[in-house]
Amino acid sequence: MATSKNYTDIKITNLPERELEIIGTITAEKMSLMREKAIAKFKDSVELPGFRKGNAPDHMVAQKVGEMRLMEEAAEIALGEEYPNILNEHNIDAIGRPEINIIKIGTGSALEFKVKTALMPDIKLADYKKIAKKESAKEAKTPQVTEKEIEDVIKNLQKNIAHQKMHADLGIDEHSHDHAEIKDEDLPAVDENFVKMLGDFNDVEDFKAKIKENLNIEKGLKEKDKSRTDILEAIMAESTIDLPKIIVEGELEKMLAQFKDDIAKGGISYEEYLKHIKKTEDEVKAEWKDTAIKRAKSQVILNTIAKDESIAPKEEEIKKEMENILSHYKDADRFRVRMYVETFLTNELVFQFLENQ
Repeated sequence: MATSKNYTDIKITNLPERELEIIGTITAEKMSLMREKAIAKFKDSVELPGFRKGNAPDHMVAQKVGEMRLMEEAAEIALGEEYPNILNEHNIDAIGRPEINIIKIGTGSALEFKVKTALMPDIKLADYKKIAKKESAKEAKTPQVTEKEIEDVIKNLQKNIAHQKMHADLGIDEHSHDHAEIKDEDLPAVDENFVKMLGDFNDVEDFKAKIKENLNIEKGLKEKDKSRTDILEAIMAESTIDLPKIIVEGELEKMLAQFKDDIAKGGISYEEYLKHIKKTEDEVKAEWKDTAIKRAKSQVILNTIAKDESIAPKEEEIKKEMENILSHYKDADRFRVRMYVETFLTNELVFQFLENQ
């Protein structure tokens, strides 16, 4: 027996440059269920006097959050669940991050939405199995960790501890550099007290052995990444891919978001950084365009292989990883998290497939 759909009135319009517009409605019944899911999500974070987190009545949580915020969350959850179903039903081969606009939303009402997405580009893919087999046959480097690399790690740890101590002694901000230069005589001795301060180590030799083990793992991962990049670049060199503009723009936006996050971790604002390098955001993005195209083409290749070989992660694995991410980033957009998780897990399966040729 066929299950009823939770969306209606789907209208699909082809746009220039292999873009597509999808207009549709998610039923009021589905939105009512998604409102309950949204309340359950907010319950874990909303604080109400007289109730422990997670125990407040639904109507009080809804009142605290506000109906519009609640319905926006419900819309996000609903689209995250139904968008893949719409794509599957209409055989839409979408790629990249879709642009979503809510047209109409309200308690007890259906949700009207508009989505613009890119279609998989025209692609003539090379013989990826043959290329992967050839690349994988190349002899991989065995990671070698030198004593100097171990000592460099220890020296950096010494400097960090000395830096923190100096800041604490002077009572200055951790990002400030308004203090004397840290000299070798300021560094803590590498002895049993030092290593036990950093973790559960038996002695200095045990500490060094752990550093060596971690460096080996790190080098092994870098070598694996390099091998995978070599496979992709070899496939790319023999393939023809015509990228829609929206895919390149989406890749640039992802790069920019990561860049802003990295800048913020350094303790300065993004605007201050642009002033320092004397460049505008558009100039920075223009410099990244070639890298963005390369990254976008790589993703197109992986998506095409996944489709051709019927490679896809299990739904329970997607949901498990989604919930793991959302437990750490409660305000994250569920729809985008699902897109990220699905892509990440699929890419890993495709790489494993290529490495086994």
